[in-house]
Amino acid sequence: MTTTLEKTNLDEFERLLEESFVKSYSVADIVEGTVVRKENEGYLISVKGAKTEAFLPNKELSSDASDNLEIGDEREFYVLKEENDEEGMVLSLKRLAYAQAWAQLNDAKVQGDTILAKVVSIVKGGVLVDVADLKGFIPSSQLRTGTPFDGLLDTKIEVKVLEADPKKNKLILSQRQAVAEQRDQVVDNILSELEEGQVVKGEVVRIADFGAFVDINGIDGLLPISEISWSRIKHPSDVISLGETIEVKIIKIDNELKRISLSLKRMGEDPWQQIEGQFEEGQVITGTVNKVTGFGAFINIFPGVEALLPVSEMAEENVNPFNTFKVGDSVEVLIKKFTPQEHRIALSIKDINKDAE
Repeated sequence: MTTTLEKTNLDEFERLLEESFVKSYSVADIVEGTVVRKENEGYLISVKGAKTEAFLPNKELSSDASDNLEIGDEREFYVLKEENDEEGMVLSLKRLAYAQAWAQLNDAKVQGDTILAKVVSIVKGGVLVDVADLKGFIPSSQLRTGTPFDGLLDTKIEVKVLEADPKKNKLILSQRQAVAEQRDQVVDNILSELEEGQVVKGEVVRIADFGAFVDINGIDGLLPISEISWSRIKHPSDVISLGETIEVKIIKIDNELKRISLSLKRMGEDPWQQIEGQFEEGQVITGTVNKVTGFGAFINIFPGVEALLPVSEMAEENVNPFNTFKVGDSVEVLIKKFTPQEHRIALSIKDINKDAE
């Protein structure tokens, strides 16, 4: 016959035994559970070590599990809300997918892996991308182009992970680092296949004040602003645009520095060669003012050919070029010196007046 004391000790033993199997789970923990029942608003999940059954709301199903969750399924779940004395745990499959995605991105950062990202929108300072259903940001400084442009939308680009912080929901990526790594791997092979004077096609991947960078078979060649057009231009974007495919001529290959210099203007005939025999010293012609400086004005006398009208040749008396000419003015000038082989032509206006006198 069991005494009252013995029964008390047995109950206490059973309670302690039960509590020894109870585990304390926190938000963001990954737990194993079994689907035990389907309800209107979700599923009841038996979690090993929990005091009560946990609840998985329908809204917390992942896209790939919403139609496939069955009674008896054993899965991993993300703890969305901790268990307490009044309520059971709340679980999520959707957050599990996010947690796994963040873990994969952190692994990619640690290991230096390159991943694919889809550009979904252009925003101030860079672009937003989609990576495994997570939103990431690529600053303009980390874009290969240096500037976002519409042609990037809906394209998939290779990137490196700079920062992956799930607590701050912060994912920062770099396309430039991924491209630099690829370039290092292929540059020698590509350079060995190229030669100076060769005409190649490439994509304009970056534009700066000093010129543009053109992707030639995976490496970037420099197209200086001076090699874009025979005519004077204010900025490379006056002639070319990001994402555009152009034909260029290779004018220099530096195997030591792994650099390629390109020319767009040399794809056409040199206008300085075209004008030989068309002009002569002493000839009076009409030109257009392209630029005004303190020492004179540059006059366009033929497409792609500028001649200098020094301030000393503008008039007998001293004049201020900025008060005398403006860009776009049509002027009559005399060719005082003509040396096209040196790309130099000197003009005069005051000598025209002398001849008239």
